[in-house]
Amino acid sequence: MSYRYSGGARAWPGWLAGAMLLLAGLALGTWARAPVPTQAQVARRFLQEVLRADYAAAYPRLAPEVRAAVPQPAFERAARPLWQQSQQRGLAIELYQIGARLGSARRPGQWFCRFAFASDSARRPPPVLLEVTFRDTTARAVLGFGLRRR
Repeated sequence: MSYRYSGGARAWPGWLAGAMLLLAGLALGTWARAPVPTQAQVARRFLQEVLRADYAAAYPRLAPEVRAAVPQPAFERAARPLWQQSQQRGLAIELYQIGARLGSARRPGQWFCRFAFASDSARRPPPVLLEVTFRDTTARAVLGFGLRRR
């Protein structure tokens, strides 16, 4: 059996046309994976869920070992002070700082993202910062969180 291009719809067998579309799609990157969110994006999403008291959505963003050690009711109690701050300052937050906390022999270093409430944007330094920590630069699971007062 031979196939010749004749300009009609039946010029290419179905499997060959599909294979060519797949190759063209791969070459153009249309089937590329969705980009992995940055730590700042993960931290912002986590904090927005906490500030809205959507603890059911925020809890799964914790690292597996944190979830194993901290049951959801304890997580909700720990997150409540952040929610209380949002009741006073609003839900809008802005990225303030990204950095690393150096470790020691007993405590490994951590990466962090700090956010300020948008309502405090004119105050330098902001009186309250929301901090989210990660194990390292590649981690996307939240290792810890809390308030930092200035």
